[in-house]
Amino acid sequence: MESNNKKTRGTLAIDLGSTTTVVAFQAENNSSINMLAFDHITRAPGEIPSLIWKSETEKPHYLFGQEAKHSHQLQSISGNLISDFKRWIGAPNNIIPKGFALPPKEAGELFIKEIWKKLPNELEIKKLVLSAPVETYKEYRKWLHSVFTNLHVQEIALVDEPTAAAIGAGQPGGSKILVIDIGGSTIDMSMVIIEGGEGQAEPIAQLIRFNGQDLEGTSKQIKRGAKVLAKAGLRIGGRDFDRWILDHKFKDLEQTDYYLDAAEKLKCKLSNSELSDSQKLTEDIIVNLPHKEELRKLSLSKPEFEHLLEKKGLFKSLTILLEQTLAQGRAKGYELEDLSGVVLVGGGSRIPVLQKWLKKNVGEQKLLTPPPIEAVVKGALKLTPGVIIRDILNKGVALRFWDQKSNQHLWHTLFLAGQPWPTLKPLELIICCSKSNQLEIELKIADIEKNGIQEVIYENGIPTIQNLDNSNSIKQQTNPWQKKSLIIQLNPPGIMGEDCLKLRFTIDELCQLNVQAIDLRTKSKLFKKILGVIN
Repeated sequence: MESNNKKTRGTLAIDLGSTTTVVAFQAENNSSINMLAFDHITRAPGEIPSLIWKSETEKPHYLFGQEAKHSHQLQSISGNLISDFKRWIGAPNNIIPKGFALPPKEAGELFIKEIWKKLPNELEIKKLVLSAPVETYKEYRKWLHSVFTNLHVQEIALVDEPTAAAIGAGQPGGSKILVIDIGGSTIDMSMVIIEGGEGQAEPIAQLIRFNGQDLEGTSKQIKRGAKVLAKAGLRIGGRDFDRWILDHKFKDLEQTDYYLDAAEKLKCKLSNSELSDSQKLTEDIIVNLPHKEELRKLSLSKPEFEHLLEKKGLFKSLTILLEQTLAQGRAKGYELEDLSGVVLVGGGSRIPVLQKWLKKNVGEQKLLTPPPIEAVVKGALKLTPGVIIRDILNKGVALRFWDQKSNQHLWHTLFLAGQPWPTLKPLELIICCSKSNQLEIELKIADIEKNGIQEVIYENGIPTIQNLDNSNSIKQQTNPWQKKSLIIQLNPPGIMGEDCLKLRFTIDELCQLNVQAIDLRTKSKLFKKILGVIN
């Protein structure tokens, strides 16, 4: 067996993507970053198609990445190819589409562990750094923690994708950045302040494991972090552009990966900035008809492709996302002019008309275009060993109380949408009794949500952006939590109008709402409980 002193020790970074997963390694005391290639599964150094092929045998076997794509194309069994699973990891169960041959979390775990198995023997992974989407950060982190629980690596850290992209674009600590990530399945916009600058400590990534010890939920590390000022997202991405192309040209064809891959190749060719408007590009596809095979030509010009994106509402949707993000930032005192750069990443960032739209809306001088595929993973390596991300709430949370003037229950807001979490200090409320000899106080919690946000629905497998016309009519809605209310027993019984309890509310690193109760009459601490996750 090869001894450890002959191995190259260092940090592995994995950026699991919807269409492409990127893997890189950085040796200790070495500034260079190596994009790793693996036999059979990589398309190019560091780039693995996010695909799994599952056999239909009684005891199924699996192929991954480029090998899965090749096997699928040879056998043309669309039901056995599992793709687009990253999009749905951490998403609410009720919006995950049916028909996956494997549940998205299970597919993602298989995929990551296959990468781990294929690591070269000469590498010793001392640190592992992973990226997580900002939209589903807390749920995604829980999933990643469970995936890597049994792996033999001393240190595991996590960084959100927009922050990693900003660092990967070469932005220093203290920078205020708008990150626009046009990925395979989502478009995310995030305004962030990178910690550091002016003598302050630079950011590091959020530790999940350190020195072999599991820190999830118990970490005491100093909270130096990249602060998310604003964010907005839409579940539309590059793979959906492929669906639009295929549906536009051949509505009679099933949206299988074979046809979508041809549409993707055509899209990539159309993304060549030197292509003239008069040129029409073509990809050949073979269609299996009942009694024969038919060769068809998938053809588009650049103006036709751009018109299709406009017709589908993409640019109108991007405008709404940008307005939402900038409005959130403006509410915290930051204008577009205050930003040091706008970082554009993700495979879709190569499309010239999207770059043109951004230059028009944010200014050409602010636009930064690092290598779109590698930016996140390289930024993640620079952030090792880890920064905690102070994220912002997508929805508010409120406490029910009895209003004696109106003689009815009303809601008191505890935390507002757009507020950072984890909280740095508790929110304190003083509770008094509404009647004499009161024996208990009930704590009931509700979400405060805003309606009018854009939504993506699927009609015959084709993604369609909805609610664009209502984007400016945002209303507030209170949705009580379905779980059982927390009952606080009063001993001695309360007296009407007397200050009885002090409640200290906080939001922890898992976005869980915590409450501590103190009896003001006896000066005793009653309990500290988790009320639930702010979804």
